[in-house]
Amino acid sequence: MLTAEAAHAQRLTVYSSLPLTGATRPQALAIVQGARLALEEAGGQAGPHAIRYVSLDDATARAGTWTPERTSRNARRAAIDDTTIAYIGEFNSGASAISIPILNETGIPQISPSNAAVGLTRSGPGSDLGEPEKYYPTGRRTYFRLAPGDRVQGAALAAVMRDRGCRRIAILHDGEVFGAGVAALVRRRALRLGLRVVRSSEIDPRTRTFRRLIRRVRGGRPGCVAFSGITANGAVRLFRALARGMPRAQLFGTDGLADFGFFDPREGGVPRRVGRRISLTSYPLAPDAYPDAGRAVLDRYATRYDERFPDPYALHGYEAMRLVLDGVAAVGPGRSALIDWLRAVRDRPSVLGTYGFDRFGDATLRDYGLYRIRNRTLDWVGAVRAP
Repeated sequence: MLTAEAAHAQRLTVYSSLPLTGATRPQALAIVQGARLALEEAGGQAGPHAIRYVSLDDATARAGTWTPERTSRNARRAAIDDTTIAYIGEFNSGASAISIPILNETGIPQISPSNAAVGLTRSGPGSDLGEPEKYYPTGRRTYFRLAPGDRVQGAALAAVMRDRGCRRIAILHDGEVFGAGVAALVRRRALRLGLRVVRSSEIDPRTRTFRRLIRRVRGGRPGCVAFSGITANGAVRLFRALARGMPRAQLFGTDGLADFGFFDPREGGVPRRVGRRISLTSYPLAPDAYPDAGRAVLDRYATRYDERFPDPYALHGYEAMRLVLDGVAAVGPGRSALIDWLRAVRDRPSVLGTYGFDRFGDATLRDYGLYRIRNRTLDWVGAVRAP
């Protein structure tokens, strides 16, 4: 365990664990580079304390996404490093289900830039048996996240389908922590809004054609079909099959599909004729929807990394690092003190907007973005505030 005396005599380390290989590499890289920009602008310091940043990959080329083995290895590397002060990650909620208990045992503050699965922080609809207590073996919460939870996304997606005139809907998911959780929340909110859920099913990501599933979904005559899951779990094949087998249905997805591997045919994504029929909810907003401070950071990011159109996830990486830097500068280099500082964050002006953390570690941000797929990219439709 890192003592205050030892920390004053050595550099502190911030680790990140993100999928830098596979379909979500662009978003993960934006987070990494945003964190690096924040650290560079701070001169590599948090108050008097020097900060080192180590970026780790939790994905493999073979899997094309995060793997339990890589995630566990990354978390254990941070856990055994006495200089570790904080951990930024994971990108995927299923990966955080693996890393949170490892980091919790050594009291390392963890900040996810993107997780949304309800069960990581609270029980109730959208969570599994034993969640969230099973992730915190010490009994103390050490995990915080910057993205609104899936309760917000589920409510936003159900509201969008209602507003699009759908009265009968089908909900599919990939069985992962994120996918199953948000599917349950969409269903719950849809029923409250008066929609009829004619089918709610887990897909088999290994299925090549999905013909049997499409026949079953089609039998319920839904006007809208929503899928919650990640690109790597058969999403492209699924939407091709849905578009072919249900030519009149409106198609929806969640932020697990907001990557080039899903919406850009050049990267193996859905064909353009299919993409035109799909709407996605995703937390990162359009650049113009962020406060002035956020837009200014994106401008500096574009200059620093020579990118004309920075991914808004860069702001999540930037803010995650700024939280660590501001916290260490305020309370010193102790892990426990940093956790207490994070738990007390309220009305914090930031590049993402003004927010705080509730008692579960969830950010209080409430807006989700709604996008359409146009010309091999995500086209901003507008912000949806969860009802």
